[in-house]
Amino acid sequence: MIHIAICDDEKHMSDHFRVMVSNFFLKKNKEIHLRTFLSGEELLNYDGQIDILFLDIQMKDMDGMETARKLRQNKFHGFLIFITVLKEMVFQSFEVEAYDYLVKPVDEKQFEKTMERLYASMQNASEDSLLVQRGYEGRIIPKDEIVFCEIIDRKIYLHLVSGEVVDYYERIENLETKLNNHFFRCHRSYLIHLKHLKGYKNGTAYMDNGGEVPVSRLRSKEFSQVVLQYMKNI
Repeated sequence: MIHIAICDDEKHMSDHFRVMVSNFFLKKNKEIHLRTFLSGEELLNYDGQIDILFLDIQMKDMDGMETARKLRQNKFHGFLIFITVLKEMVFQSFEVEAYDYLVKPVDEKQFEKTMERLYASMQNASEDSLLVQRGYEGRIIPKDEIVFCEIIDRKIYLHLVSGEVVDYYERIENLETKLNNHFFRCHRSYLIHLKHLKGYKNGTAYMDNGGEVPVSRLRSKEFSQVVLQYMKNI
């Protein structure tokens, strides 16, 4: 399901966008959850998941640009599309990593064009990235940045290239299905990214971030074969 928010202090504009967004995803046969907000303050008080946000720049009290800055500071990682009557405001949108902007009155052809690009970006993100859900917070992590995955007491720990460790609740079997064939389950509690494998000796995989991961005896033969195949393909 895709979680979408529309924030515009003009209700008729918000309703118009709701119809266009619903129609677009209906054609894609994608289930969506759509919420509307009439102010930046109302949006900032919402703690649910948002994957796509349509945000009006000109609003009373807190404008859309200030709202966007606060959202990004609060670790909002979703796609942001500004709605504006002022084209010159667009240059400020780079500060808050806006995906695109739509000028009022919004032309349906322009809307469709933007949405097709965004939809393609989301498809690519799902192939090359992992969506990690922690409570109401969602985070997209590029798979290439994952060195290895570890499970301790029903919790997954993703060890990243940056040195950061991201933890969340998920079964390792579910995680395995979301990763590509560059990952190998070398142990019942570990998945490693073959790209980051530096060496292997006496049942231990040495990773390029300094991590040492056990390889079970039952999987050691398959592990050697998988590593050889991976080396041939790169």
